[in-house]
Amino acid sequence: RCSAMCVRISSLRSHSEAVWIETAEPLSVEQVQAALAAAPGVTLQDDPASKTYPMPLFTGGKDDVYVGRVRKDLANENGITFWLSSDQIRKGAALNAVQIAEYLLQTEKRA
Repeated sequence: RCSAMCVRISSLRSHSEAVWIETAEPLSVEQVQAALAAAPGVTLQDDPASKTYPMPLFTGGKDDVYVGRVRKDLANENGITFWLSSDQIRKGAALNAVQIAEYLLQTEKRA
């Protein structure tokens, strides 16, 4: 299960979301970070010690979805929370449409 809240702030071209996920089994923060880092089109940007995390000011004009602040959900043992930011035009509309079409074409070829 997943729940997300999109945040619109005064930024040029980015959306950000606070995301909560619930998994079938408990996962560690490290497991989730590894899965996100391996996902195509995702850049893990998660280093609280150096205050490195996704910010809409820096994700505009880029294709990837930037994910950080990955944490265990304190209210749910199978829950994880994270913050993400991406360009609302590139990933939110134009590029996303192309990537979905490419995925569907590849899936159709395999069927």
